[in-house]
Amino acid sequence: MEQNLQNNSLPENAYRELAAGEEYKPVMPAATRPKEVTVYSVSMGLLMAVIFSAAAAYLGLKVGQVFEAAIPIAILAVGVGSVLGKKDMLGQNVMIQSIGASSGVVVAGAIFTLPALYILGLEAQFYQVFLASLFGGVLGIVLLIPFRKYFVKEMHGKYPFPEATATTEVLVSGEKKGGSAKVLAISGLVGGLYDFCVSTFGLWTETVSTAVTQWGANVAEKFKLIVSVNTSAAVLGLGYIIGLKYAAIICAGSFTVWFVLIPVINYFAPGMAAPVGEGIAKLIGDMSAAEIFTHYARPLGIGGIAMAGLIGIVRSSRIIKQALGLAVSELGGRKGAAGSAADRQHGPRTQRDLSMKAILSVMIGVLVAIFFFFQFGVLHNWTYTIIATSIVFVVAFLFTTVAANAIAIVGTNPVSGMTLMTLILTSLVLVSAGLHGTEGMTAAMIIGGVVCGALAMAGGFITDLKIGYWLGSTPRKQQSWKFVGTFVSAITVAGVIMLLNKTYGFGPDSQMVAPQANAMAAVIKPLMEGGQTPWMLYFAGGALALILTMIGIPALAFSLGMFIPLSLNTPLLIGGLISWFVTTRSKDAALNKLRKDRGTLIASGFIAGGALMGVISVVLKNAGANWELTRWAGSGGAEWLAIGVYLALIAYFVWDAKRAKS
Repeated sequence: MEQNLQNNSLPENAYRELAAGEEYKPVMPAATRPKEVTVYSVSMGLLMAVIFSAAAAYLGLKVGQVFEAAIPIAILAVGVGSVLGKKDMLGQNVMIQSIGASSGVVVAGAIFTLPALYILGLEAQFYQVFLASLFGGVLGIVLLIPFRKYFVKEMHGKYPFPEATATTEVLVSGEKKGGSAKVLAISGLVGGLYDFCVSTFGLWTETVSTAVTQWGANVAEKFKLIVSVNTSAAVLGLGYIIGLKYAAIICAGSFTVWFVLIPVINYFAPGMAAPVGEGIAKLIGDMSAAEIFTHYARPLGIGGIAMAGLIGIVRSSRIIKQALGLAVSELGGRKGAAGSAADRQHGPRTQRDLSMKAILSVMIGVLVAIFFFFQFGVLHNWTYTIIATSIVFVVAFLFTTVAANAIAIVGTNPVSGMTLMTLILTSLVLVSAGLHGTEGMTAAMIIGGVVCGALAMAGGFITDLKIGYWLGSTPRKQQSWKFVGTFVSAITVAGVIMLLNKTYGFGPDSQMVAPQANAMAAVIKPLMEGGQTPWMLYFAGGALALILTMIGIPALAFSLGMFIPLSLNTPLLIGGLISWFVTTRSKDAALNKLRKDRGTLIASGFIAGGALMGVISVVLKNAGANWELTRWAGSGGAEWLAIGVYLALIAYFVWDAKRAKS
């Protein structure tokens, strides 16, 4: 263990399952007292929260993608610390990353729902956007803390935690010298420049498809059969860390939709004489494969995610029961809880959480605040307020483990799918209680915003806690200061949303498209004003998830594949195949392990470099530096070039990973 501390290296058993009786010892052992909460770390963390909240909100509302802030914040924390000549910064850098990473999750919770108020022609005040974001974030934190030990310790090595892995490698490499830091730096430079060429200059297309050939275009037109791949270095690295097993399951869900369901739906198109579905003006025969996916196939994924969530809740019932039992026992001061309470507060430093009394106090406080916010700021009706508050708590509590599970497996939180189901449930209940029309839509969207914020925070925070577990941070300190980061991020994102709405507005005809919020608005409007909802598609997706569970296939990963576009799933499979290839070429198990570890460093560099350059690209564009080669970027030549450089990137990945020596 002393050697690990001196070299600031992750232990050999950091990423694998532990043998019977084996214990994981972090980089900063429990017996040490590393610097974590300092004026510098808190100030830097809050500064990162402000900067990345603004950047993530702008990008998310423009293109529908919220970049993961943890990795670029970790890079900046390491870089600034080095420039300032600071030493032994690992504990402080974890705290900077944890506080600053509040930005991405708070932004996701806000922009996926609340801009729908403006899209529907309704008004939202600053305090409504701010409080919905703040209360949702705080609720997500306190609901996740009781499950920290299960996800980060008891399930050690069983989940890949792709984003946490990449961020941890960045933080560790920043504290040491030698080969690992060099590999991470070079791969970060390669991945960053690669993605920067696409996002800033458009030197080649970000997504390639079989439609680039005439034959492929004809097949796509006639049979709605198309294969597409996102060529981003960051997504390729993500696939490597996820591994072949889960990447294959995710892609199986995507392939089922794109290669089975969409062609089958299109097969019946000639017999369709009228559009099918609420708000759909086109005949199926006139739709592209992407439009069929959006209107008919993706709802199956939503139903599958919802059912997988319910299955996960049932399977997690033991964990939920333990958490509730601990809460009741500790709050009541029973002797049976003494050991658990002592472990949480006075056990090893690396396993100390906030006390259950503190968690319950904050939870009750935030629920009371939500209740009064709904009553005096939104609904103005005691019955509706009680219903709304109950929905927020029950849904957020039940789906907390689902959000954390999704992040642990694929690094992607299906929060928009779960929020969509929340909006549908909320609308049905409120309409049954007599609330509908514009007041009902306003209420449903703000309720959805609180739930979305809670689920986004739960998913994002488990990444921070896993990073802290690997490195040896004090969980209680991470948990305490996460509230502060959430408060600052909520203020920032509320201001940015108001500013962008005033400047551009939101919707298909605006520079701020806000695609998720548009989807939420499209779903909520018929429910509140009368119209059709694709219940059969939701039901079919749920039934499929049950069938998958019966035959032993992880339903959440499969349903995520059905929900996420094909172009983002295929590179995960490619990355998984690279992982399999480089770790099976030798008969020497030790050499295969070294190649896998080197590949993890390369993949982490790709993710980190791509994420950081994505932020820089957004800042440049927002400053008016529009350097995109527009005419070339949309041409067939740019797509063929993308195929060539992507194959070169894959070849480089394999070559570099296999350079590891015994």
